[in-house]
Amino acid sequence: MKNLVNEIKRLKEEKNAIILAHSYQNIEIDEVADFVGDSLYLSRQAEKTNADIIVFAGVYFMAQTAKIISPAKKVLLPNLNAGCLMADMINHEQIVSFKNKYPGVPVVCYINSTAEVKAECDICCTSSNALEIVKSLNTSRVLFVPDANLGKWVEKQLCGVEVITYDGNCPVHHNIQKTDITNARQKFPDAKILIHPECKPEVSELGDYVGSTSGIIDYVKKCKEKQFVIVTEKGVSDRLKRDYPDREFILIRDNMLCESMKLTTLEEIWHALEYEVNEISLEEDVRKRSSNCIDRMLKVSV
Repeated sequence: MKNLVNEIKRLKEEKNAIILAHSYQNIEIDEVADFVGDSLYLSRQAEKTNADIIVFAGVYFMAQTAKIISPAKKVLLPNLNAGCLMADMINHEQIVSFKNKYPGVPVVCYINSTAEVKAECDICCTSSNALEIVKSLNTSRVLFVPDANLGKWVEKQLCGVEVITYDGNCPVHHNIQKTDITNARQKFPDAKILIHPECKPEVSELGDYVGSTSGIIDYVKKCKEKQFVIVTEKGVSDRLKRDYPDREFILIRDNMLCESMKLTTLEEIWHALEYEVNEISLEEDVRKRSSNCIDRMLKVSV
């Protein structure tokens, strides 16, 4: 594997390429990644980079987002089968139908969606900035697609704002039950329980902290406690165990795995970069309209 890592690093330098990796990726991907983080952080890096090639170790909507933000760059997705079950829950026809039921109500689009869906929305958000984005609209009513759990979590934080949600979710997070949290409290009474807002609201309200992937990692960094229950995808727990070996991290369930996120391998990254294959392309009209949605988010969220 060491030779493969060195070869990928050589190709990056030779081709002026960067690798963006989501925190749910297999942990060995970090060895070649230039930036590792959540969707907002990686969007920022795609916006700022001077690289000619962006290799996205993530899933399809993330690579699309990079292409939307950096249309002149060549964006490669090492494994084209790496999709998102949540993003697949809404398509162009469904977002148009949803909007038509509530004419004039602004639409907030979670980044876990395709470019075609983003093109129909007013502003994008991530789990890091969803609260900030909805507040920025200064309205009493918003539509939120596709994650109902994140939308309802935002609604609970904002008194007086009605968040009308589309019926979508992340199955990995949605499957967590209140009993999982109460059982963890009993078993690990001294642990801080850190929960991703893609979980159901009745689950999130039981956490010591609710936040995005980067939020959870930052919480641990700043916290003095030694034991944590992690209620999100296994990749976060893996990285925390690596970075804080003197602390204990308990994954809420052994099956907290996004299978699509785990598809990407070092071999596939090398192949995509060596042969410059699996390039992401978008129709220009779709790219421009979805760019408005993302650009507005990036201007609001500093």
